[in-house]
Amino acid sequence: MKKPSILLFLSLASAAAMAAGDHQGGHAMHGDQHASTVGVPGKAADVTRTIDVNMDDSMRFVPDHVTVKAGETVRFFLKNRGKVPHEMVIGSMAELKEHAEMMRKFPSMEHEEPNMITLKPGQRGGLIWKFDRPGSVDFACLIPGHMEAGMVAKVTVSK
Repeated sequence: MKKPSILLFLSLASAAAMAAGDHQGGHAMHGDQHASTVGVPGKAADVTRTIDVNMDDSMRFVPDHVTVKAGETVRFFLKNRGKVPHEMVIGSMAELKEHAEMMRKFPSMEHEEPNMITLKPGQRGGLIWKFDRPGSVDFACLIPGHMEAGMVAKVTVSK
């Protein structure tokens, strides 16, 4: 490889790494945004209840609506009953749409954020979240095409 080719390769690799963002091949939703709109990561010791959520290839969450109280810390226990990967990402609808667009650009991105979990077929997993203020919070599967097919759900946070 000639010197100009090496420099071109290094500059392209650097640009790709910057575009990839904060986690493996993707972009992160930062804690500051969560605290202002949808809650904060919860602690296992503070969990007041567990909500079972099933995901499958019908592109739906079951249940697709839950109600919690402001200040409540919930463990979502998720099961992927489908034959393809699914995920749960908690956020405002604006954040979810932005992240879904990023997923279309980087479909192999992996998530390592407290507001999201990706499960392979047959896999189970949990996510703990504290809903710190009244309002509504959304969650969706952001694997390309899943949200668009209707894999979205809502949490109503009551006073």
